[in-house]
Amino acid sequence: MDWLQAAKERQDELIQDLQELVQINSVLDEDTITSEVPFGDGPLKALEWLLDKGKTEGLLTKNVDNYAGHIEMGAGEDLLGILCHVDVVPIGDEADWTYPPFSGTIVEGKLYARGAIDDKGPTVAAWMAMKLIKDAGIQLSKRVRMIIGTDEETGFRCVDHYFKQEEMPTIGFAPDADFPLINAEKGIAELVFSQNKIGDETKEQLLLFNAGKRPNMVPDFAEAKVQFVSQQFEQNFQTFLSKNQLEGTLLMEGSRYIITIKGKAAHAMEPEKGVNAAVYLAAFLQQELTTEASMQFVGFIADAFYQDHYGHHLNLQFEDEMSGKTTLNPGIVSYDVAKGGSLVISMRYAVTYPFDKKITAAQRFTVTKGFSLDIQDNSKPHYVSENDPFIQTLTEIYRRQTGDYETPLLSTGGGTYARVMKKGVAFGMLFPGEPDVAHRADEFVVVDNLVRAAAIYAEAIVELAGKK
Repeated sequence: MDWLQAAKERQDELIQDLQELVQINSVLDEDTITSEVPFGDGPLKALEWLLDKGKTEGLLTKNVDNYAGHIEMGAGEDLLGILCHVDVVPIGDEADWTYPPFSGTIVEGKLYARGAIDDKGPTVAAWMAMKLIKDAGIQLSKRVRMIIGTDEETGFRCVDHYFKQEEMPTIGFAPDADFPLINAEKGIAELVFSQNKIGDETKEQLLLFNAGKRPNMVPDFAEAKVQFVSQQFEQNFQTFLSKNQLEGTLLMEGSRYIITIKGKAAHAMEPEKGVNAAVYLAAFLQQELTTEASMQFVGFIADAFYQDHYGHHLNLQFEDEMSGKTTLNPGIVSYDVAKGGSLVISMRYAVTYPFDKKITAAQRFTVTKGFSLDIQDNSKPHYVSENDPFIQTLTEIYRRQTGDYETPLLSTGGGTYARVMKKGVAFGMLFPGEPDVAHRADEFVVVDNLVRAAAIYAEAIVELAGKK
């Protein structure tokens, strides 16, 4: 079967499906969350859209309490899982987008939308693969189940709930990362640094500081309110912006300043590819503030994270050969003079990281800086040996379909649903050499690669699920 040709013949259908799905704003919506709608209207609408597609094709579908669902084909005792998600991260500043973020606009062979590559494009490619197999009349000796999550970007609560009721796949892959294949996923810990000192509004210079909405995104905007600053404050700020090639604003509000810095969003697994507005604002304020609580807060941020994504100041740095460097992203930063400050950090740590030892030492160190360190969440690293037959099968399929016999297997700081499976890996669909635009403005997917991925997934399903 020429799967690539079959996918090319269905390209218009593939594009239409993806455009319909990306036009659903499926960001976690706190305003519409209820006991029946756990993550808000948008994620549920996206889930229902895909389940309806499964029903239309005559396949078995199930909605598990509006947390997650599945579409199933084939027959047999063993289960092959394809784990996808239809929720997306916030768009950030819409002014940074060239095309409307929920439009699915196609320009020069690229489809632009939030979720185009993470993870609606890969999901639709995998869905097309299932349809190609069904329409070819191929009978499978295993069940194939596309499992659809709605909370991947904010904590995996969807699949945690799903697998309390549904069976775990024997093997599976998540089309939510890179080709040829990712067999090592770093651990993901959410660390909270809390300032212990409360300030006096009549004396402290820093009154408010806010940046970021999600730990897994580099904040692209930061804002602070300050008072009692030097006469050179405005001039120093302009000098700082110019030196660091940043944009920012400074406005007077009575006797106080509202100061902002604009950064660049990126995925927390690669914080070096973004510009963390919170860290740069703290670095500037560190030069200007002298009152105790204010100086302590911005100084801690600047010392720990300015021009360092790897945790050297906190002695959290570590790397290994199989998964690379540990990274830290201050994703949510907040301060109120009457309450103190806090930072929520997304730490992506190496597979062999001595977690307990490192964190315990960091906790002792941060106390000396006036902060406490708590672990809010911790998802341990995931690794499947490259010698495993499952890994070798997927790798060979990718290489046959693309002719790429050079690119090695990969590790990632991103967390995919592969880590919830006993034997699961991330399998595409970002091809080697493509820019990773997940979580950024102007996120896109290349249409030709969408088609190519559908062909790879079709061959993988048939090979792994086995013809009768």
